Amino acid sequence: MSRVDHCVDTFVLVSGIVKNSAATIPISVVSGHMEADGIERDNLESQQRKDDPADEWFPESVAADYDLPGGANAPDVIEPVVELLSGLAGNGPVLEFAVGTGRIAAPLAARGVEVKGIELSRAMAPRVVEKPGGNAVDVAIGDMTTTRVAGEFSLVYLVFNTISNLTTQDEQVAAFCNASAHLRPGGFFLIEDGLPDLRRLPPGQNTVPFSVLPGREGGGYVGFDQYDVVTQRFTSNHVSVSADGSGSFRRIPFRFAWPAEMDLMARIAGMKLKHRWSGWDRSELTEESTSHVSVWVKSGSTLR
Repeated sequence: MSRVDHCVDTFVLVSGIVKNSAATIPISVVSGHMEADGIERDNLESQQRKDDPADEWFPESVAADYDLPGGANAPDVIEPVVELLSGLAGNGPVLEFAVGTGRIAAPLAARGVEVKGIELSRAMAPRVVEKPGGNAVDVAIGDMTTTRVAGEFSLVYLVFNTISNLTTQDEQVAAFCNASAHLRPGGFFLIEDGLPDLRRLPPGQNTVPFSVLPGREGGGYVGFDQYDVVTQRFTSNHVSVSADGSGSFRRIPFRFAWPAEMDLMARIAGMKLKHRWSGWDRSELTEESTSHVSVWVKSGSTLR
């Protein structure tokens, strides 16, 4: 994508619908699970040989372990998300950008909410139907910045830091514009995103470690972020060492956007801020918060 002038109409209408797509559990969590839970190295290499470059950072080798129990997949993590989204959805329907394996879309659909999704990864999308409620979720394969699905929605949502997978400001603006294009007047766009941990940067340094996990039989995993505070880009770096001393390294690019910057993106897309919280429990956002849940409303109707 080269440039976004306001919200130019460059969207692609998708007619092919499959079951499921891609919300995003951060790769750091997935990589940590793969090493900490002792997946055999030869099995991992076998999975990687099946990876399709078109799936980008969520190929088969990631999708295969995306739904491991615990962490972001724990019921006590998912339930508050579904509760808040169902309250915003009203009579629906709703649309999830980057629906992934249906971690949120499936339980939301199980509540009776009509849910559709957009997902880039063909490895992730087919797994939606494996979850209770997932067989009711229609997923279009495509990019959340340009892909269009039929209908007007009461809610579009993008959770688990996935906005940061768009690594330019233009792409992030395009996601806001695409969300607005799918919303009916008075509809909501919700984003969950982490706040950059810049206060932990040592003076003169650009690196913050976020995880150190020993392996069960030796070796282990180390994860660290590297920030460019000028471009607002950062990389999550993942170093895994097996018990035999062999290792692997993966670097994943992101772009962080401050909440105030997102408010301006929303204005460009014809929306304005309605709610901002520190988390799904609607707690107040403070200087100590590590994430935010923000809701914007599309102009043209009385706010709920």
